[in-house]
Amino acid sequence: MTAPTADESKLRADLVRIMRKMAASGLNKGASGNASVRLGDGMLITPSGVVPDLMDEESIVRIAADGSTAPGARRPSSEWEMHWHILQRREDIDAVVHCHSRYATILACCRRPIEPVHYMVSVTGGAEVPVAPYQIFGTPELATSVVGTIGKRLACLMANHGQIALGHTLDHAFAVAEEVEEQAAVYYGATLLGSPHVLTESQMADIFRRFEDYGQKR
Repeated sequence: MTAPTADESKLRADLVRIMRKMAASGLNKGASGNASVRLGDGMLITPSGVVPDLMDEESIVRIAADGSTAPGARRPSSEWEMHWHILQRREDIDAVVHCHSRYATILACCRRPIEPVHYMVSVTGGAEVPVAPYQIFGTPELATSVVGTIGKRLACLMANHGQIALGHTLDHAFAVAEEVEEQAAVYYGATLLGSPHVLTESQMADIFRRFEDYGQKR
């Protein structure tokens, strides 16, 4: 494998940082979860079965444009095809994170989408967070299921599995994953109290328009 460029080295360091950040925030436990980032026509992805504390820049796996890895490289995450297909089909995003955060996973195990009980669900680019049909982990079938479900959104749940979030950068994808987990917790809590009042399609449309002019503009 050729030596990484300065840009590639930074992306490798960012992947390690994000995996440790997911563990510290409680979005992941142990060696579960994975993250990837676009690199030219290929991508960088976290290795299979390595806990974040033991991960370093050399652990990160480079996958070429044809889906191959260099001789002697670590095995990529078992979910690499899912990341690969997303990055191939979504030119608007450059990073993907997948985690087994508690409340998102509870809803995923019940195969319940996150309905719009709170307007911040709009961070994911849709009026709800849908659930991709179940397929066994690490298979092309799971990759197809997730790609088909997420559409143009930035997140979806994965039945009996967890959640996946996309972003322009790794930090953006992490922020989306955090919000998905928060919205999952809010929805879960609301259902325990009774039947939550779900925002209407018209109300969500107003929210999306409101967010068009939200925050600082340069």
